[in-house]
Amino acid sequence: MEAMVTADAHESGTVPTSSVSDIARTPRSIRAALLPEDVEGFERDYRAVMAEAAQTLDLSPVFECLDHWSLIARLSQDAGAHRAMLDTAARLKRGEEVPSRPARDVLADLGF
Repeated sequence: MEAMVTADAHESGTVPTSSVSDIARTPRSIRAALLPEDVEGFERDYRAVMAEAAQTLDLSPVFECLDHWSLIARLSQDAGAHRAMLDTAARLKRGEEVPSRPARDVLADLGF
């Protein structure tokens, strides 16, 4: 089965051009780049992995958390497209029909 990509965010005509490296991989930088509705989730996850690291003396979960939230922060740079993607995901979870296109077409439009 071919992967399908919803068209909503793509049709907005905005594609983030920044890279993950444009946002420093520090908790403060990531938090500042997030949409307001994502800040609480980041803080909760970050505090949990910091507590785990203090107990296990293993920073790997902290770095994984920062990597995960850095990507979300990057995607958040186009707030409208990011919110549209989240809305589409919620609609798909509810079983709603959403417009979609083959992934290869979207990637071709993006130059991949």
